[in-house]
This record gives sequence, C-alpha cells and structure tokens, in this order.
Amino acid sequence: MKNIVVLTGAGISAESGIKTFRDADGLWEGHDVMEVASPAGWHNNMELVLDFYNKRRKQLLQVEPNAAHYALAELQDVFNVKIITQNIDDLHERAGSKNVTHLHGELLKVRSTFDEDLVMDWKKDLSVGDFCEHHHQLRPHVVWFGEAVPMFLKASQICSEAHILLIIGTSMQVYPAAGLIDFAPEDIPVYFIDPKPNISSSENLNIIPEKASVGVPRLVDELTKKKR
Repeated sequence: MKNIVVLTGAGISAESGIKTFRDADGLWEGHDVMEVASPAGWHNNMELVLDFYNKRRKQLLQVEPNAAHYALAELQDVFNVKIITQNIDDLHERAGSKNVTHLHGELLKVRSTFDEDLVMDWKKDLSVGDFCEHHHQLRPHVVWFGEAVPMFLKASQICSEAHILLIIGTSMQVYPAAGLIDFAPEDIPVYFIDPKPNISSSENLNIIPEKASVGVPRLVDELTKKKR
C-alpha cells in the first residue's frame, strides 16, 4: 500500500471556523503573538496566556471538521495515510484520521512545567494553581516561539517514506515546518491545494487553486479512482 503524506496548515481549519494564526494587522486575536505564545509571555503574564488558550479551547469545542478533513479520513481506505499538521486542533482526529502528527502541539492537552513528558488530556479551563502530580503548574501543550519542535524528527522521517505528498492550507514558508518538503523523495508527485497558490506547477508539482473543502475531496476522489 502506497504511503500518502499530508502536510496541513491553518487553511484547512479556517473553513471550520478556527481563526488563522495571525490577522492581517499582525495580531493574534488582539494580542501581540509574543505576549501569548512565547516563554517570555508565559513568565510575564501567566494569567493572560491561560485565558487566551482557554478561549481558543472553548472555540475549538464548538466547531466541527469540514469536507477536507473527512475526505482525508476516507483516503485511509485505499492508502497508508500519515498526516503532519501545524494545527493544534483535533479536527483531523474527529473526522476519523488515525495517524496524525502534531508539529506544534495540541490544544486539548496540557503538560507539566516540571516534566515536559507528563502530558494529559484537558478540555476545561486551565487556571493558575492547576498543578501536575509533582505540584508544578500545568501549561498548554503547545510549541511557543523560541521553543524546540520535538516532533520535527518524526515528521521528517515520515516525509522521507512518502510515495505521494499533499500540501493543504499552508504556504510552506514558515520554518521549521517548511523544511519538511526537503525530506521527501525528489521524484514523487506533489499536490499543492491553496486558493491563492504562491508557486507554479512543474513536472512533479500539481497546483490545485481551490479552498481545502473543495480541492481535497476532488483530489481524494481522483487518487482513489486511480488506485482502483
């Protein structure tokens, strides 16, 4: 069974109602990103950071996967599908995808500030004074600016074993995630789905200038028919 590796970004979740990383003015829901998504922001104002992620968590629990998420889950019937997402939501999993690697963490999980390997599921508000078993504050299980991306090595290995690569809802211009494409074999077909693609088609690169909810189901149907 061929390996299809899927790289997804904010564009696929935006259609479900999840706000994208930054607004046009460079702010993230009214905040400078460094205030709410950096170790310095955490140390300067823990309550602000927790409130920010509590609001995002509530929003996530109110939205649903869209047609693109469901189409990728259906692709598992005929291919070995591995998804690498920059998104911290669980929409891929809720749609039925079984093999999802989160590069930047998961919004519905928290971890200990004492032991980063101590991670737990969390759907309610996280507050100052919520401690792990070692009596240390819990924090969002999210990779902030200035922090390492621990899942990058696993993701790069997944890309190196791809037979087909799909890039959906991401410009692939922000590192280190953008570097993942360099680990994929050079001669495999690559499909880039974006309503405003910033690159041009080439011999192995196929551009699909559609939003994810339109382009992904169409491509999945095409790939499935070829397989059969």
